[in-house]
Amino acid sequence: MLEKIKETASYLQNKMHTSPKTAIILGTGLGSLVNEITEKYEIPYEEIPNFPVSTVEGHSGKLIFGKLGQKDIMAMQGRFHYYEGYSMQEVTFPVRVMKELGIQTLFVSNASGGTNPGFEIGDLMIITDHINHFPEHPLRGKNLYGDRFPDMSEAYSKDLINKAMEIAAENGISVRQGVYIGTQGPTFETPAEYKMFRILGGDAVGMSTVPEVIVANHARIKVFGISVITDLGVEGKIVEVSHEEVQQAANIAQPKMTTIMRELINRS
Repeated sequence: MLEKIKETASYLQNKMHTSPKTAIILGTGLGSLVNEITEKYEIPYEEIPNFPVSTVEGHSGKLIFGKLGQKDIMAMQGRFHYYEGYSMQEVTFPVRVMKELGIQTLFVSNASGGTNPGFEIGDLMIITDHINHFPEHPLRGKNLYGDRFPDMSEAYSKDLINKAMEIAAENGISVRQGVYIGTQGPTFETPAEYKMFRILGGDAVGMSTVPEVIVANHARIKVFGISVITDLGVEGKIVEVSHEEVQQAANIAQPKMTTIMRELINRS
């Protein structure tokens, strides 16, 4: 595994002419941030040794390098999901490669279903913590980086959360804060499952992010995460939902999320 990580990182280093310390993983319908990137160059996933290829509509499947403001960044346009049939090692492989490339801060975004009764469709939720509900742990197996038993008491950087709240206030953007529950998918939750996740302490639930954040913390990469609430898992508000509707709801929220992400990256 480590040999593959180093092989992939070496390939990318030979293609790179920037030195990013910041990486972004862009989730469903949240790809417009790439329009803010200047001096960019792209590498399709299928050209990268050992990289999985995304199979989900709305996930383009390429690494993008360039500048966001004055910061060199790398962005994953399209992530990998456990429900696609990938192992957790494959899902989190890009984060391990980021470690080899010298990434120090990771920004992640996703679309999620709100379980908090105070949430509405289109809300932005800054992730303060998570609950791992995946059946396979991304650190299962040989320990590659850091501690065998890594601390997760601050999985999401409090400093970055505070800065994001300041940026939101400065720009008149209403944001929520809450706990994200990561599940395997690909089904959306039943009403009973939504109720259970709320009882467990979740404010939103989705099918990604948690494995990436665990591996990032293991690699001592700081993390900031944000969710767009694209449907509601609240009793009395649950309706049939499709992937297309999730994308549409995420697209509407994109400008607000882009503002927060852009400003936060430039201040971090």
